[in-house]
This record gives sequence, C-alpha cells and structure tokens, in this order.
Amino acid sequence: MTLSAGMAVRVKDAWPEADGPVHVRTPHYVRGKPGTILRHLGDFPDPGDIAFRREPAIRSLYHVAFPLRALFPDGTGDELVIEIYDHWLEPEERRT
Repeated sequence: MTLSAGMAVRVKDAWPEADGPVHVRTPHYVRGKPGTILRHLGDFPDPGDIAFRREPAIRSLYHVAFPLRALFPDGTGDELVIEIYDHWLEPEERRT
C-alpha cells in the first residue's frame, strides 16, 4: 500500500495482544482513530518480527498526525504526531 503526505487514514482497531504474546508499537489510544499522513520516514524491518526472531518483513514507517480532539475528550486544537507502520493504517475518505 502506498500512502502519501496529506492522505487521510484510520488506524486499524486491532488488538493482536489479546491472542497471545506479540510486540506491538501502536498505542492503544490511536487504534480506530482518524489521522493524516505527514511524511514517509523510510522502510524498515518489522520490529514485531525481530522481537520474536522471525525473518522480518520490510514495512513502511510514516509520521501520522492526529487531532487531539479525536483522541481525548478534553483535547485542544493541537495535534499529536506518531510514527506508525503501514500495516496498521487504512486509507479513509475525508468527510466534508
């Protein structure tokens, strides 16, 4: 999947840790939430595979911006930027 700056995305609402030990780098509070791609940071070996000594898949890593109001009830007009791997992101249509 190719993502580009300005693209609307949603973090998958997945909970793989419920099925057993995994190495997850996606914060709970952004799962299922909308964000915007800021930039592609490069392609890297999947740290979840490395943690369990599996042959790592190569994953694209992105800076994704989230409006604080989308994450927290008392959020301000600011945004939070998080590094998230592509396999956690789904393209989303912007609602006008």
